[in-house]
Amino acid sequence: MEQSVASSPEKAPIESMDKEDSNTSVEGEQIVTKDADNSNGEKLPSPVGEEVNSDENIVVSTADELVTHILRVEDDPSVNPWTIRMVFLGAGLSIFGGVLQEIFYFKPQTILVSQVFLTVIAYVLGEGLAYAIPRKGRIGRLLNPGPFNAKEHAAVALMASAASQSALATEALAAQQLFYGGYPSHAAGVFITLSSQLIGYGIAGLLRDVIVRPTKMLWPMTLPISSLLESLHRDKKESKARLKIFYIVFTVLFFWTIFPEWIFPVLEGVSIFCLANQSSLVFTNLFGGASGNEGLGFLSVCFDWNYIASTGSPLWYPLYALTNTFVGYLGCIILFLGVYYANIFNSQNFPFLSQLLFYGDSNSTYFHTYNQTAILNPDFTVNEDLLREQGIPWLTGTYIVYLITSNMGLTATFTHMLLWNFDDIKAGWAWASPSALKKWLKPETYKFWANEETPEQRLERKLNDDSLDPHYRLMLRNLYKECPQWWWGAVLLGSFVAGIACLYSIKSTLPWWGFILANALTAVFMLFFGAQYGLTGFQFNIQPIAQMLAGYLFPGKPLANLYFTCYTYNSLQMGQVLAKDLRLAQNVHLSPRNTFFVQVLGCVIGALFNYVMMLTIVRSQAEVLISIDGTNIWSGQNFNTLAIAWSIAKDMFSIGARYQWVTISYLVGFAVPFPFWIANKIYPSRVFSSVNLSIILWYMGYLFVGINASILMYFVIGFAAQWWLRKYHPHLFNRYNYIVSAALDGGTQVCVFILTFAVFGGSGTARSFPTWAGNPDASHNLDYCKVNPAVSD
Repeated sequence: MEQSVASSPEKAPIESMDKEDSNTSVEGEQIVTKDADNSNGEKLPSPVGEEVNSDENIVVSTADELVTHILRVEDDPSVNPWTIRMVFLGAGLSIFGGVLQEIFYFKPQTILVSQVFLTVIAYVLGEGLAYAIPRKGRIGRLLNPGPFNAKEHAAVALMASAASQSALATEALAAQQLFYGGYPSHAAGVFITLSSQLIGYGIAGLLRDVIVRPTKMLWPMTLPISSLLESLHRDKKESKARLKIFYIVFTVLFFWTIFPEWIFPVLEGVSIFCLANQSSLVFTNLFGGASGNEGLGFLSVCFDWNYIASTGSPLWYPLYALTNTFVGYLGCIILFLGVYYANIFNSQNFPFLSQLLFYGDSNSTYFHTYNQTAILNPDFTVNEDLLREQGIPWLTGTYIVYLITSNMGLTATFTHMLLWNFDDIKAGWAWASPSALKKWLKPETYKFWANEETPEQRLERKLNDDSLDPHYRLMLRNLYKECPQWWWGAVLLGSFVAGIACLYSIKSTLPWWGFILANALTAVFMLFFGAQYGLTGFQFNIQPIAQMLAGYLFPGKPLANLYFTCYTYNSLQMGQVLAKDLRLAQNVHLSPRNTFFVQVLGCVIGALFNYVMMLTIVRSQAEVLISIDGTNIWSGQNFNTLAIAWSIAKDMFSIGARYQWVTISYLVGFAVPFPFWIANKIYPSRVFSSVNLSIILWYMGYLFVGINASILMYFVIGFAAQWWLRKYHPHLFNRYNYIVSAALDGGTQVCVFILTFAVFGGSGTARSFPTWAGNPDASHNLDYCKVNPAVSD
């Protein structure tokens, strides 16, 4: 299932502005500011967590300033994260996060479990256990060795974060059940899910010297979490005041969410325009959006935080990215309406919004979804004769626009980064310089047994390496044991063997060489996209290009397309998540071996519970998942659509085919950033320099799926926090913005978790709230916009 939002707050680039320079040194167990050289005459680069100024009235503009003015990093290597309490809490939150994220994966709007919430709830539970468990006797001291410390907290947060990721393998396995005649072996399904998650981790771990440890690889999205972890353990009095706000907001949102989610779902999207005119499909397409795939939700007001912050809280989203996103959002509305009402791609023959394949019969009263299995052989490959008999399938015009703009955004990102962030890219890719690469051609590089460098010399060399992050050098100075490289190699090799064996056992149609190519591409993509993510905070969505490659590599094999995408796109995404958390562990000085343990355990727990929840949801909601619109609770979105479409790429997307612009758009995207860059060179302006067409293009296809009534509130809240509050009330922003965001996410997501099993049918039996004006029956949209009578399953 594709993400309905290409960039979450973690994916938004951080604008470089007014950075302060200072010299620092590493002394004892903490990083401190120093205006002169250190005692060895060595100048160290300014660390992420240097203690410079804690003035809460300073208006922070960048991630660097956030840490500079809020975070003070200290390290005490005697603090022990290895406790039974850590494992218990980490495993428990991993189960919770893995189950919740898989539930969210099947929602009409893809929703992400908040890492900030997991971090805060881990603190609340950890403090509770430390207070409640008696410390008397050997058992008491074992279960409760003392106060809940910062490193226990970080380890729990990292384990839960690793588990709270949706495995794309569960989409492929669900598609097999829904479209290909049933599940494979459950054992094989479990190991495929595990291997696709852990392969990315193995690759990221092997490349940690490149994408994690250099100072330039800031991974900006880790800075607020680092700040939160440090602030909760630095000053208990201050933490208590912040947690009081957390408890209040959490409790209010927990009980409030019951109303828009179950009792009063009209609150998901209140549209004054639809209430005023309930007989116009034009109004439905433009102003409707409270029900799945209903409309664009323009000017609707949403009161459900679950959808407002579906892929990340607007309280976190940087103003620079928020502005570009808003421009793309407005462009999406104009573009979608223009394409549909101009009948481009025969758009009016199909629903306004849908991700399914359709027959092209325009004379029918209803839209007819394409029978995907009618063109497949028993081995799940496309039969050309049956394809000609059924005809080439059609896609909705808005879905084609999404594919075109997102493809353009992908390649535009390369150009934008080269034009505007060349120095950062050059620094980040210094490892790939000719001189650095030459050493790999020298035989002595591989003669590890002939290495005359002693451990002491190696330590001294790294401590004097200015390119390495000061936090990492601080950990070296404190003599934390490193994870041997072969640990990551073993994870990669074990996952590789399990993956290829299971793919053959379930007859996935992906050949062995395709599996090897997928993993090779993941390694290459990890170097490039991982480095860019670490430098800028913007995460590329390579799913479209992975599906395109699979379409041409394995023509006529939709199932192979699903699994190839799983071992490229999903493995890369997971590897980047874990690389991000490796950087977070480095920021908070968690030992490498503890980090390795909690991340691998979190991956395993999360993958297992992803699979269990996928089985439960598909078994109980199969009919809804393959329907055109789904419901406001469950949706299959575009299960299998692009796998089928790209498996017949020569008939659908190649030059001269019906949707050739989907492919041509990759080339066009390279050129689109040039006009604003040239304009800025001729007439330097902040307007020109602030335009990021790669982000704008991503969001010009943003509304192609799901519940869109929440978008206006997302921008209203985002601009209120990131502009008004940050600029005019910086003390409130610095002290409470992130803790309130965590509480909003937490109260909502815990409530949704409970409702899923209690009333939404997550356990098999749904219990609908009685129908009333605030909870209309299935014959009405939730915002009372006119229902399109031509939509039929």
